[in-house]
Amino acid sequence: MLSRVNSACVIGMEACHIEVEVDVTGGLPGFLVVGLPDAAIRESRDRIRSAIRNSGFIFPAGKIIVNLSPADIKKEGAGLDLPIAVGILAATGILKQEDIQGIVFCGELSLNGKLNFFRGALPITISMKELFRNFVMPVANTAEAVSVEGVTVYGAPSLGKVVEHLKNIKLLEPACREISESRKKHSREILDLNDVKGQEHVKRGMEVAASGGHNILFLGPPGSGKSMLAKRFPTILPELSAEEALETTKIYSIAGQLKGAGLISSRPVRSPHHTVSYAAMAGGGSWPRPGEISLAHNGVLFLDEFPEFRRDVIETLRQPLESGEITITRVRRSLRYAARFILIAAMNPCPCGYFTDPHKMCRCSPNQIQRYLSKISGPILDRIDIHLEVPRLEYKQLSEKRSGEFSSVIKERVERCRRLQEERFEPLKNRPACNAQMSSKETETYCVLSKEAKELLKTAILELGISARAYDKILKISRTIADMENCVTIESHHLSEAVGYRCLDRNLWL
Repeated sequence: MLSRVNSACVIGMEACHIEVEVDVTGGLPGFLVVGLPDAAIRESRDRIRSAIRNSGFIFPAGKIIVNLSPADIKKEGAGLDLPIAVGILAATGILKQEDIQGIVFCGELSLNGKLNFFRGALPITISMKELFRNFVMPVANTAEAVSVEGVTVYGAPSLGKVVEHLKNIKLLEPACREISESRKKHSREILDLNDVKGQEHVKRGMEVAASGGHNILFLGPPGSGKSMLAKRFPTILPELSAEEALETTKIYSIAGQLKGAGLISSRPVRSPHHTVSYAAMAGGGSWPRPGEISLAHNGVLFLDEFPEFRRDVIETLRQPLESGEITITRVRRSLRYAARFILIAAMNPCPCGYFTDPHKMCRCSPNQIQRYLSKISGPILDRIDIHLEVPRLEYKQLSEKRSGEFSSVIKERVERCRRLQEERFEPLKNRPACNAQMSSKETETYCVLSKEAKELLKTAILELGISARAYDKILKISRTIADMENCVTIESHHLSEAVGYRCLDRNLWL
């Protein structure tokens, strides 16, 4: 007897509809799965056999052939355990074909029939909701799946409960969407920019970066507070929008890092160690999964001791910093993952760290300093909008009481500036989320300079010899500074401040 069950598997950022066809016939016992299954799916045969028996059902003694259609797409993951098991039960008459019609089944089975968490429930629900409205999956996956509007998700603890539901013996309760404000309470809330003494010009640069979504590079000697400032940067960023939260949760679902959690409501902060590999940063594997770059989507990627990262790891940042996505190519397929984040990099000015320190002597030769700084290529530096020098604090600054602004106060100004940008970009078809994401055409349209600002920019270009990309960055930073003052036209003092944030363009550290 032949049965058909609807399921799906994740390919990149999207999900593909998989029709599981099960045919049970007489003859020598056998269990064959065809349709380009990976090792996890091929091994599911033993899990499914034990799960069906331990759930109180009879496993058929004949030959079982399972076809995963379409046959030319490689399937991976253990999420197809449940639909294969349901297909076998339908093919043997325990379930009727009409019982399983119009339902998407996904989930991993344990030997006793319990349903376990699987990767990719959210992208599957998003991609399949146009075709199907009902989903059956493990209870551990329902929190992420119910965040998609217009679908009904049934969370089942075991295979036996799924069968009872389909046969109307004991119906499962639809999962409810829980909006929990407690999830927004994050450990980072105990951090505050008010904790940092002095460094007011750095805090100003951080506010500009948060207001326009610009990347930052901190340069300074050891102990000047670079890491302390970077860790507090997320506290001044605006909250995730509903669309951004869904995009971020989707990536974490594909990576299998939700583990029963619902919609992510706080901006992700990723801080990989400088020994991180190329595959861990960019994403990889025989079937690529998101790396640190994609896991930082809509959040912050903090790279401390920037020059200590491997050269190929640093160069992986080129594409995502420019286009907001990363492409991973393997033999069978190229996959694209979203990767739009704010990069915060911190580095010392030389190997010993004291090249610019007025109180400690630098032990490095000019060649050593040059080699150290050259680990960061020109194209990468061009893609970092703001370069902030973080000097060592004097005793007077260290001993005085904290007097800086709290993160919550700065965050209010940042959110107000972001709302202004949203209103400006609202008429655009592919509207950018902030000034840093403007295209060249949009930069030309919205970065209107006053006469004095044009003259100042001309002088800066002639004297500094900045690249076309750096020119573009200066205009975007100027636009953000003008937005912070609610000015339509970019004035000379806005442009002057923006040029001041490009210290590496002025060769002050070389």
